[in-house]
Amino acid sequence: MEKPLIMIADDAMFMRRVIKRALTQGGYDNFVEAGDGVEAVEKYKEAQPDLMLLDITMPGRSGLEVLNDILAFKRNAKVIMCSAVGQEQVIAEAIRCGASDFIIKPFKDEEILKIVKACL
Repeated sequence: MEKPLIMIADDAMFMRRVIKRALTQGGYDNFVEAGDGVEAVEKYKEAQPDLMLLDITMPGRSGLEVLNDILAFKRNAKVIMCSAVGQEQVIAEAIRCGASDFIIKPFKDEEILKIVKACL
């Protein structure tokens, strides 16, 4: 079975590394990355990953704008929103818009692996 392609969209390179490290420990190793909202949409359309981890706060286009663009492109896209504590209203809006799930930063490796596995 082919390993799933996972896209990580976060403007903080450190956060992308943390997520990749956690997922690699869970056996995932096929990634595409984006550092801002515009790049996230472009790379999503190009790579068409199996799952996207999307930061809510990014330059270029917000996570919600990116989510809406992705879902307009692929209605059944699997997108996990990542946000900091205190953004509960934005998370609720993302779920209403069609996000698959969400994770609050900072997170434990086991938490992100559990959510990713459930969404795939």
